[in-house]
Amino acid sequence: MRELALAKKTYTLMLIADHHSPVRRFNVSKALIVQVVAGLLVLSGVAVGATLHYFQVARDAAENRILREENLTLRTQLKSVRERIEHIGSTLDRVERFDQKLRAITLLSDPQRNLAMGPVETEPGVGAPGSETQFTDLTSMESPKALASRLDRLSAEATRQEQSLQELQAYFQDQKSLLASTPSVWPTRGWVTSDFGNRLDPYTADRVQHGGMDIAAPHGKEVIAPSDGTVVFAGLEGGYGNVIVIDHGYGIKTRYGHLSKMLVKAGDKVKRGSQIAAVGNTGRSTGPHLHYEVRVNGIPQNPRKFILEER
Repeated sequence: MRELALAKKTYTLMLIADHHSPVRRFNVSKALIVQVVAGLLVLSGVAVGATLHYFQVARDAAENRILREENLTLRTQLKSVRERIEHIGSTLDRVERFDQKLRAITLLSDPQRNLAMGPVETEPGVGAPGSETQFTDLTSMESPKALASRLDRLSAEATRQEQSLQELQAYFQDQKSLLASTPSVWPTRGWVTSDFGNRLDPYTADRVQHGGMDIAAPHGKEVIAPSDGTVVFAGLEGGYGNVIVIDHGYGIKTRYGHLSKMLVKAGDKVKRGSQIAAVGNTGRSTGPHLHYEVRVNGIPQNPRKFILEER
């Protein structure tokens, strides 16, 4: 009944143009007015919602544009990181191969340094030649987490290579010192009258072991150090007369007998080629000559094995 009464209730709308025109009347029901107002409110709500949605979409579009730009920048940086990793990996691979060649050539087997024969062992999957995890096998789809893992392994490999190269450097430095300490030149110039080995003793005519080499030379002929070392003895020694003994390190010692003059004393450092004495005829000797010995760990060796010079 109330709705029916509301539908029957009307409003009269009068339009008066001017005093000569008739008055126009329009009857408008209250229900129609309510419907129109409700429609306007709905349209207003839709308009407001559309406006808010537009601004939200516009803001999202701006954020998306910024994110796309940042993503592009990150992808560019990631590509640069991959290229650098590939370059570093390639360099480490070349260093690894070079390290193996050096170790194969030098045959490192020094137990005092605990150096392994051939290349040092690598950790599983770390730069091992032929493995499936070579540093250069990077893909464009590699994730940042995977790249970080590769960088950690590159760092570990670089540390290992540094240690290996330090070992090689120590080895070559030791070899340089060994070469400098190896008696490799003639201690004096003359002619060999008695070689290393069995011989007839010039005094007794008995066959005895001769532990060195006799080099005949004019009295006063200079005697030089055949390699670097330290004088450990300089003085009289029985039938050898005036004797000098030089310790060259690595268990190598040289002995010089029958000297007429000694120019060094115990404790002196000598270099290859420096004069240490003069040829003489002191001790049990039949004429001016130099008795020259080379001993390794106390055992006499043939001096000719150590002399690289041609006569």
